[in-house]
Amino acid sequence: MKAAIIGGTGYGSVELIRLIHKHPHLEVGTVVSNSQAGKNFSETYPHLSGIIDQPLEKFDADSISNKNEIVFLATPSGVSSNLVPQLLDKGIKCVDLSGDFRLRSADEYEKWYKHSPASETYLNQAIYGLSEIYKEKISNSTLIANPGCYPTASILALLPIINTKIADYESIVIDAKSGVSGAGRGLSLTSHFAEINENLKAYKLGEHQHIPEIEQILSDENGSPINISFTTHLVPMNRGIMCSVYVKLNDSFSTEEVHQIYNEFYKNKPFVRVRPQGNIPSTKEVQGSNYCDIGLHVDKRTNRLTIISVIDNLVKGAAGQAIQNVNIMNGWDERTGLTDIPLYP
Repeated sequence: MKAAIIGGTGYGSVELIRLIHKHPHLEVGTVVSNSQAGKNFSETYPHLSGIIDQPLEKFDADSISNKNEIVFLATPSGVSSNLVPQLLDKGIKCVDLSGDFRLRSADEYEKWYKHSPASETYLNQAIYGLSEIYKEKISNSTLIANPGCYPTASILALLPIINTKIADYESIVIDAKSGVSGAGRGLSLTSHFAEINENLKAYKLGEHQHIPEIEQILSDENGSPINISFTTHLVPMNRGIMCSVYVKLNDSFSTEEVHQIYNEFYKNKPFVRVRPQGNIPSTKEVQGSNYCDIGLHVDKRTNRLTIISVIDNLVKGAAGQAIQNVNIMNGWDERTGLTDIPLYP
């Protein structure tokens, strides 16, 4: 099956190409970059020389639909909302890695993303692509809204307890940290070496566009509204996200009891690994993989649960999860092409 990639020169796109290239059922098809159309892809990413030596193309819905069977959109926010309808009308399935179809409310999207929203027809058609809870819906979908990187780590950290009565959901605090690749490949002062090296920055306090996405899914699963406190930080490393999540418990629970809840919830979810008690994951231990690793600790003194959730922001937080969704959409084992052992050290 040929897979087109739109937005072909970003980090998410090159990660898609790495994963598609070794996938037994997928082949890299059209790669679209309007800004660099005509250039050979390996000119932009020399590490692909002799592997992916094809020219980048301009967007053309007819050409893409004639040459490919599925499309990944790894575009900046505000772009795919205009492209996806053209592709769906040609009968081609789409997986959108931007945020344009994640929020059901057009007003919320405009408020948080500062762009004009997609048509409500397509917002209603999109399925949120978190396979750990929406696998059946994903399998019947033609438009997947691939989850954001921070929301993936945050939601997976909280899902097992969100529909139980053990936690005070008004107390949820998410302290999130990401490597610089999460900011994209574009030049900016934020990711300038002299600004990020030997530095730790908090950013977008109270206004990060992933806040409503996390709250939407947690509220859906809980059956009533949940609001969170969410703070993001940029750390001087290339890849990885760590979410340290804090929630007050309603009663006295041990780490062992909470651990049992998480093990039961994720027992048939191949890409979520709940660590043994006392074993707390680090970002290096999931690098290059589609795993989300979770560590747990109940502080008896404060009766507070700490959840540590780590992912590779470019794999489980983007391209890997997109491939996982395509596997499910096509009836393949969701692990297909994604069983790499994490890179270490």
